[in-house]
Amino acid sequence: MNFLLAFLPILVVLILMLILHWSSPKAGLAGWIAGIAVALLAFGLNWPVFWVSEGKAILLTLNVVLVLWPGIFIYYLVDQMGGIRAIAARLDSMVHDKGWLLILQAWMLSTILESLAGFGLPIAMVSPLLIAMGVEPVLAVAATALGHTWAGSTGGMAISLRILSEITHYSPEALFPDSAILLGISIVLTGLAVAFMLGQKKQWWRVLITGTVTAVVHYFVGVWGMIPISALIASVSGFLVGSTLSKNDGSVKAEQINKVSLRAGLVGYGTLVSVMLVVSLVPSVNKFLSSFIWTIAFPQVSTNAGVLTPAENGNLLHLFTHPGSLILLTLALIIPIFKFVSSFPDPDLGKTLRSTIHSALPASLGSLFMISLSTIMEHAGMTQVLAQGLSNFAGVLFPIFSPLVGMLGSFATGSNVNSNVLFGTLQKTVAILVGASPLVMMGAQTTGGSLGSMIAPAKLAVGVSTTPELKNREGEVLRKTLPVSLIIALLIGIAAWLMSY
Repeated sequence: MNFLLAFLPILVVLILMLILHWSSPKAGLAGWIAGIAVALLAFGLNWPVFWVSEGKAILLTLNVVLVLWPGIFIYYLVDQMGGIRAIAARLDSMVHDKGWLLILQAWMLSTILESLAGFGLPIAMVSPLLIAMGVEPVLAVAATALGHTWAGSTGGMAISLRILSEITHYSPEALFPDSAILLGISIVLTGLAVAFMLGQKKQWWRVLITGTVTAVVHYFVGVWGMIPISALIASVSGFLVGSTLSKNDGSVKAEQINKVSLRAGLVGYGTLVSVMLVVSLVPSVNKFLSSFIWTIAFPQVSTNAGVLTPAENGNLLHLFTHPGSLILLTLALIIPIFKFVSSFPDPDLGKTLRSTIHSALPASLGSLFMISLSTIMEHAGMTQVLAQGLSNFAGVLFPIFSPLVGMLGSFATGSNVNSNVLFGTLQKTVAILVGASPLVMMGAQTTGGSLGSMIAPAKLAVGVSTTPELKNREGEVLRKTLPVSLIIALLIGIAAWLMSY
């Protein structure tokens, strides 16, 4: 009975989003209210536990918002100047085998865009390119939905991995290696899936070479301290390596690309990468900036049912090495360049801000309510009850199903961030109960959450928005991506099981 009650708030979120098609903020708010009610009536929630859990939730949400808003702002700023499309066109001009170009667009180009922005935009921007090259619309959207998913954990300045770190109290550096191994497997598997879906089976050897190089680059860039840009550098490297494997008989001309737009894109994201490299790799700079931290101390609290949460600090915010701070620094450097260098068109900062608010505000509210629900459940002992029930049911085989749990979270909420918030602590607790490696289980969780992007209705809805032929036809895309996502998730689960013990 307690297991069903503990699961009820999550079930509320799932039903509202999957069946009633509520937005993430509305469903998150309803789930949060349901969580408070269940915790109050059945798990002994009291005022001290409530305010401590919600105080920690606000700090965790701040961690997300500080990346989300500047990250979306820089994307819209560069995109307004044509920089995103110019970068994409320049990359496309390097690949001359049409079949291989289709794969690289759906797989690596979409991943580059996921690393820069996310929120369904990779599907919305890349699938029209495939359609223009003769790919049937449903296949174009499905292939792009498949291809970009592996970057859901470490793309977008690694927000998903960072929030998983804060929820589970493992550092990003501790979480990354095992996660990167599982994500590396998914890189290759999604590439093969894209090739088969686009009818390009003969390209399998190129996929294996490109995918392996991308996975290796992704792993070592993150291990060397640049986790926030590991997916970006890896996907660009993958595209560059893939372009060397193509035949030199194409018709796309580099001189057709708007050079001003291309320079704007390179200035914007080139500056961001440079700032990241300096802060991450120059020891003296990193040590100095890392010394500026801020947090809030929370007291020990206990529910009326006796669930104790020891005194601890909330989310530790590194003021000047936080990815959001580095994006803000980048904006401070590039906005004057765009405004006062005559070779660039004068950007409309008001328009950029309005676009940012339109995209970031719902995501921020959704994150706040989802994180608040997660912290309520953890502090009230509901997460422990769920974990105990799952461990009793699956036992040592649970790692096989761990990616499916992460995928379920993304499917329901449309976000790997929210999936990690909902299920991160749960997966950690189950791992401890069944004797599996918690770090591997965290990797399986966030990898499954990434894969969930290819079946998340919210992501697919954004993805088909630029394809008029597919209006209200997300279900057809889902029927293409769902079987593939389940197969890949089970393969990742088997790998996680082998790594866990």
